Order: sequence, then structure tokens, then C-alpha cells
Amino acid sequence: MTRGARLLLGAALLAAAAGAGFVWMRDGEAERTPAPVAAPAAPIGVGALGRVEPASRILRLAPGPGLETSRIARLLVAEGDRVEAGQVLAEFSEAPLRDAAVQQAAAQVAQARAKLDRTRAAGRPAEIDAQKARIEALRNAEASARREAERAERLERSGAGAEAVAERARFLANRTRAERAEAEAVLETLLHPRPEDVSLAEAELDAAEAALGRARAEAALARLTAPIAGTVIRVIARTGERAGTDGVLEIADLSRMDVVADVYETDLPRLRLGAPAEVVVPGEPERFPATVREIGWQVRRTTQAGTDPVAAVDARTVEVRLGLAPDAAAALARRSNMQVQVAIRP
Repeated sequence: MTRGARLLLGAALLAAAAGAGFVWMRDGEAERTPAPVAAPAAPIGVGALGRVEPASRILRLAPGPGLETSRIARLLVAEGDRVEAGQVLAEFSEAPLRDAAVQQAAAQVAQARAKLDRTRAAGRPAEIDAQKARIEALRNAEASARREAERAERLERSGAGAEAVAERARFLANRTRAERAEAEAVLETLLHPRPEDVSLAEAELDAAEAALGRARAEAALARLTAPIAGTVIRVIARTGERAGTDGVLEIADLSRMDVVADVYETDLPRLRLGAPAEVVVPGEPERFPATVREIGWQVRRTTQAGTDPVAAVDARTVEVRLGLAPDAAAALARRSNMQVQVAIRP
């Protein structure tokens, strides 16, 4: 084989070896390249921080207008007591004075009602009979005076009587006629009361009843009553202390408990009423089931303080109320305002 042929054969063998090595490297790289990882699926639930709260909310009871600085005369309940709606919980020092004002107003109502009844009934039967008798007497006196006046006038015209006597007789006749007319008017009033008198008496009764209603309202303000049936969970002011602006008592219905979760506004599209949820309570080994029963109407800044240093400090959340089952409500009845973790399923 000539020298040139050997060179060509060597070049061909080198080219073949280089091609084989390239193919082997590509195959190895293909074997070493990992398969593409699928994008993580979107979270199926909503997580949030929340707090335990009675379904009725915690009601802080404070004194009425004008009683903010009043002294508590009697505190009738203690923390943990069960109360009914309308039950008196405390009395303020103004209560006796306002009770006396109620009694006075009630007496004025009775007086005004008696006056109206008397006005409507006009005169009593004895007064009516006496007035009729007086009218009859005046009618007889008027007839006698009229006859006497006529006789005096005839004598005056004939010259046998004096003019002064005739004048006096006419005066007596006119006076008795006026007295009889006045007595008849009084009898008419006794029989039929005047409409204006009845209207005046009715107006006086209405005013007295309005004053009584106001006195009763002021007396009610001097006592603190329960607006709902529930449990006294906190006593703020006690007997002898002044009821300040912080109130006197806090009550709540602990038979139904909620969890109020602060859900980020971006998670709202994944919420629905009736969605199931779980509540994780610190110190409790089990998770309590819950149900979304109310979604708030207002977006506001978050109220839960977090420990994440990279968390958004201006996050916007919506309050979502989750109802707890009766057994969970009983377990959390004494944990109002406790912070919990909530997981809401779609």
C-alpha cells in the first residue's frame, strides 16, 4: 500500500472514531438529563389565622345617657352567672329618685283621668236635680216679677202709680229673667259637657301619660338589664364604684361559638358559604370541624400579628365566620379571643 493510501485510510478511521465518540456523548447526556418536573398544583384550601368568639359577639353593657359617672348601688350578678334576657344585672344610685318620679307621674295621670271622666260625665244626678229645682224657682219668680211690672206700668199710665215704682218692678223682672237664663245654661252644661272642655281634659291626660312614659324610661335607664340570654364573662365595675366609659359588664351567649378568620383578599374567590373547615387550637390534640357561615362585606388591614419577617405588613383581609359544632363550642366556651389556625377546604 502506498504512503498516500495509508494516510487516507488513517484519516477515515479518525473521522469514524470521532463521530462514534460524539454520538456516545450525546446518548450519555440524554441519559443524565432529568425529566421535566410538573408545575406544582395550586393549593386546594385556604389557610388563615383566626380567633374564637361567641356567635352572639361579646356585648359590653354600659350605663345609659347621663349616668356615665353614676355610682353602682347594687351589682346583682357575678362572673360565670347565667342570665336571661331582660334580667336586671345592676342598679345605679339614681334608681330611688327615678322610681319616686314614676310614682309622682302616675298620680298625675290618675288625677288627669279623673278630671276627664268628670268632664265627660258632666253633673252628678243630685247636682242636676238641684239645678232643675233652682230653674223652676227662678221661673216662678220671673213670672211674679213680670206681673208686678205690668201692674206698675198700668198704674203709672193711669196716674195712680209712681214712675219709680214701675221702673223698679221692670228691673226686678229683667233680673229674674237673666238669672233663669243663666241657671238653664248651667243645667245644659251639667247635662251635656262642652266639647272644648272635653278636649282640654283629654290633652291634659295625654300630657300626663307622656310624662309617665318618660319617667318610666328614665327609671329603666337607672338599671342595667341583659339584652340577651347568656353568661356574664367579665365584671368591669363593682358595687360602690362609678360606672365609667369602659362599661359595667360583658356578657355573651356561649352556647354557640364561632371562629373569626382573617382571610387574605386574594383567597376570597376560593371561599363559599357552607364550605367545610378545620380549626387547630393550641394545646388541643384534635382538630375541630367547622363550617363557613358568613363572609364579611369589608376588606381591611389584617388584625392578626404574625412572626414572619418577610410577611406583608400591609395585607388586606376579610373576616370570615365559621360555625363550630356543639361539642367544639362546649370545648371552647371559655376561650374567647384565643388565637387559632384555620384551614378552609374549597
